[in-house]
Amino acid sequence: MNLYSTNNPDLRVDFKEAVFNSMPQDKGLYMPVSIPRLPKEFIDNLGILSLQEIAYTVAQHLLQGAIPDGDLKALIEDAINFEAPVVELEDNVRVLELFHGPSLAFKDFGARFMSRVMAYFLEAGEKQLDVLVATSGDTGGAVALGFLGVPNTRVTILYPKGKVSGVQEQQLTTNGQNIRALEVDGTFDDCQALVKQAFTDADLNAALRLTSANSINIARLIPQTFYYFNAYAQMRREGKSKVAFAVPSGNFGNIGAGILAWKMGLPVEQFIAATNVNDTVPAYLTSGVYEPKPSVQTLSNAMDVGNPSNWVRIADMFKNDLPALKNMITGYSFNDDDTLKAIEAVYQKYNYVVCPHTAIAWLAVTDWLSKHPGDVTGVFLSTAHPCKFPDVFTGAIADAVQIPEQVKELEQREKQATALQPNFADFKSYLLNNL
Repeated sequence: MNLYSTNNPDLRVDFKEAVFNSMPQDKGLYMPVSIPRLPKEFIDNLGILSLQEIAYTVAQHLLQGAIPDGDLKALIEDAINFEAPVVELEDNVRVLELFHGPSLAFKDFGARFMSRVMAYFLEAGEKQLDVLVATSGDTGGAVALGFLGVPNTRVTILYPKGKVSGVQEQQLTTNGQNIRALEVDGTFDDCQALVKQAFTDADLNAALRLTSANSINIARLIPQTFYYFNAYAQMRREGKSKVAFAVPSGNFGNIGAGILAWKMGLPVEQFIAATNVNDTVPAYLTSGVYEPKPSVQTLSNAMDVGNPSNWVRIADMFKNDLPALKNMITGYSFNDDDTLKAIEAVYQKYNYVVCPHTAIAWLAVTDWLSKHPGDVTGVFLSTAHPCKFPDVFTGAIADAVQIPEQVKELEQREKQATALQPNFADFKSYLLNNL
């Protein structure tokens, strides 16, 4: 598998280099030189395959021998050892539950696959791998659990102070071992900027072997394609072949993986990008002018991103063809009041509890379906377990949220986090002084 930079189509690196370097020095993002089309026979027979079988075939075609088939199969069976069921709410509305992994969020797919890929490529005696990750909520917890105890790795998580939920913060800050947390007095965009700057700093790159666990890393993007194929497989088992996916969108890695799956041959009628008031992309799809802006804090905190890193990958897959892009992606944005009303509406209508991010995707898919009557089934992605957002729910809805055992155990652990101001000099000093 060879990859290029979105800022330099002539650049060529192999998969291992892209995984460990995470981001090219030119500040672009890595993309496959060629996106393979999966065989028609595979697409036609998705309905008889398991998630793990689907994941192996998709990864095999994308990686093109970067990891031998036997090793890749074992890696996937270890990493993707949980399910992602599609649940029927009504005949043409389904929810894809992506919160059945250890951190209770969709990011377990990417974090577990990536950690095992890195562990596979690490060789005895090599320099310790320092993994940097900025999180607006769920990424940090998934990465922490994905890398916890992995030999010769160390993870540094940056999260915005006061802007993640209590459960999310516990997942970030109570691990110890090779996981450390920095509580940044700023926004997610501040955290992300610090991480990006670190990768282009000569002193840090001389002292540390840096890589990223954010969705800018191609090893995060690849496994997120798996659950789109698997969701379509579940629809095929029910005799449905036309699907629109509504995706809660913050840094746009999740929907980017869906578009990559589509490029590989997955039949998709429409992608629906559902954001909160951090609506840089929906505004662009309306105006044609891309204007990043400072992020605003909302109830759907994992989507509080004003400058989505992965948008460049999506634009690249469409060759910056705005009409083609607008034809395949519809943008929606909703505020906190809309979100709370949607949580209540979903509970009253289906006796089903959704997290704030998932509520926004439900709003988007139901509106889109109302404007496109026909035989398309809307599948909206549930990206996190509702127990991670207890402050959002009241009354009967709060009582209906089931608390998993791993969350109850977190309450007994001590917080371990270092306070940090959002300036690069302090971050660089921390990294160099805590080798």
